Amino acid sequence: MNTKLRCAVLDDYQNVALTSADWSPLMDQVEIQTFNNYMGSEEKVIQELQDFDMVVLMRERTPFPENVISQLPRLKLLITSGMRNASIDLKAAEQNGVIVCGTEGSSNPPTELTWALILGLSRQLVTENNALRSNRNWQSTVGLDLHGRTLGLLGLGKIGTRMAEIAQAFGMNVMAWSENLTREKAEKHGVIWAETKEQLLAQSDIVSIHLVLSDRTRNLIGQAEFQHMKPHALLINTSRAGIVDQEAMVEALQSGWIAGAGLDVYEQEPLPVNHIMRTLPNVLATPHLGYVTRGNYDYHHTVENIEMFLKGRPIRQLLP
Repeated sequence: MNTKLRCAVLDDYQNVALTSADWSPLMDQVEIQTFNNYMGSEEKVIQELQDFDMVVLMRERTPFPENVISQLPRLKLLITSGMRNASIDLKAAEQNGVIVCGTEGSSNPPTELTWALILGLSRQLVTENNALRSNRNWQSTVGLDLHGRTLGLLGLGKIGTRMAEIAQAFGMNVMAWSENLTREKAEKHGVIWAETKEQLLAQSDIVSIHLVLSDRTRNLIGQAEFQHMKPHALLINTSRAGIVDQEAMVEALQSGWIAGAGLDVYEQEPLPVNHIMRTLPNVLATPHLGYVTRGNYDYHHTVENIEMFLKGRPIRQLLP
């Protein structure tokens, strides 16, 4: 009779979870199974995970609301990459006796991807690369200079401050706004403090979002906000899709209120095959790659979390 605990590693899209850490310390007590494809519906998740005691999540790819947690009778440990996961109902986990743990990660990868989107979009790299590969036009676009332009940051936290440093190295002016940002903090980082969101949007050539999604920030950027932006402005979102009203963004892109958008996050992921964001010519889109790097894919903290759970001393717990 198999007395091992069963652990499911979800959404291992690149099939690298078992080679990204040494899982051997667990093998005597834990049977590990990876799932490489997105399960989709809550019903499918519940069906597939009935016999598992532990579930490992890669960020927010598979949500774990109360309806899922309450219908997994064997579940005792839930581990997410990162120390925050808005798609886990922490109260429901606690009520159902499920311990939730996180892993440490780096904010450098999303910062780097944000700049990849800014540079790729401002210099029309996809258009020019596609033309070169298909033997079409040799140069057909004129790029946007970054030097001397203004980068507007919605949020000046850990990622926002790093974004400001890099922008300043490009010779850009940097402006920032958030509800709690003070003039003193902005000036400490050599950043212009915007008194209002509207001021930042009206004066920025590139607007980049670095806020946590909450009731306060949901749909922070809507139709009125897009109409405050410059016609040549670019919007970059590597934070959370819900911060931007998606219908208003499509209208802004189609109507020419802004010149383009660089996106890494979407309200529905994976993005449906017929979604308009896959086809808009002024959108540079990536499939939520902000945290997808070798450094952040190191599962050794996951293994350590399981080891300590088995010893009855869970670490890195996420509490409601």
